[in-house]
Amino acid sequence: MKCPSCGYPESKVIDSRPVSESSSIRRRRECLSCKRRFTTYEVIDSVQLVVVKKDGSKEFFDRTKLERGLIKACYKRPVDTAALAAEIETELQNSLRAEITTTEIGEIIMEKLKKIDAVSYVRFASVYREFKDVATFMEELRRLGKKS
Repeated sequence: MKCPSCGYPESKVIDSRPVSESSSIRRRRECLSCKRRFTTYEVIDSVQLVVVKKDGSKEFFDRTKLERGLIKACYKRPVDTAALAAEIETELQNSLRAEITTTEIGEIIMEKLKKIDAVSYVRFASVYREFKDVATFMEELRRLGKKS
């Protein structure tokens, strides 16, 4: 870190502590040349994930949209939707991809719901897969029953 006083390019960290309830760190530093002390803040730099919709349009990833969909699918079910949304968002961020399709997001959600709660999975799948009739819906239930 370059000293703001003399411009020397090296300093040592004297103290580090997290900033209240955020993902940044406050560091107290000392210049190795002029011995002056100064404060820096480190913030995690994350790339904004872009979602490619079925019609080809693009929009920034919105965690609240993900949570709303999970809340609808998991209504009155023993599923921590906030934690699940955070887990899915982390997985998407860790994929190191700039763009992801709604289809890929939907498949990730269904995979996780299938492991957690079958009822929530069926609710989500019925909307996501756009079941056209009862027969298609019943076929999905049969497949789910065979895997259990």
